[in-house]
Amino acid sequence: MTELVVPPAADAGLRVTLRLLAQAQKGSVGAPAYSRFVNRPMGRLFAALAFPAGVSPNAVTATSAACTFTGAALVALAGPSIPLGLAIAACLVLGYGLDAADGQLARLRGGGSPAGEWLDHMVDAAKLPVLHLSVLVGLYRSGSVHSGWLLLVPVVYCAVDSVTFFGMMLNETLRVQNGVATRAARTGERVGALRALLTLPTDYGTLAWTFVLFGVPSLFVPLYTAMAVAACAFLVLAGVKWFREMGRLGA
Repeated sequence: MTELVVPPAADAGLRVTLRLLAQAQKGSVGAPAYSRFVNRPMGRLFAALAFPAGVSPNAVTATSAACTFTGAALVALAGPSIPLGLAIAACLVLGYGLDAADGQLARLRGGGSPAGEWLDHMVDAAKLPVLHLSVLVGLYRSGSVHSGWLLLVPVVYCAVDSVTFFGMMLNETLRVQNGVATRAARTGERVGALRALLTLPTDYGTLAWTFVLFGVPSLFVPLYTAMAVAACAFLVLAGVKWFREMGRLGA
């Protein structure tokens, strides 16, 4: 668990609150570089700003969802342009930062609730399929791809990310059931920066920033396709590793 021992006073100050949150971070095992070095600090800042204002973690989750799904709607419904790409990326990056803030805000308030955790995971489970299917619709409507098979890329990407997310959640559940520390638990295991960088192509934050190029399909489509390939490779390699880990749990 990663809870604060004593929640700070509402007037504790931004610097004190940020320091307390930094001390209560969940484990970094397997966390890609953007999530670890950029998004978590962003989430800490958002949580520290929301705490004295009395904002609830569920309100932060709802705001995160609104930003993310607004970005996805723009992908599907608006014609590609450079300003549009910047707007989409801003919505997705802000939504991801707020996604990192709700749990940290809950710890500041003395701990989260099962309902809050459920809501957070439901939004997480929805955002990737919705985003990839929005890419499919957006590329089809705009006629940005000249080869029909490229429209299969977001379909495959959607399936791969959905299975990956389910696998990660199932792994955590089985670890808890077997009395093994979860990936979110703080342990003495050192996580090198190289590992975090190698998994950068699979990071949702990296995907969010690729939409800066959504207004230039000749650049966005190859980059998006390359990230889909990386996600497929990650799922294959991670699936083998996870299966072996679950086998050891059973033993």
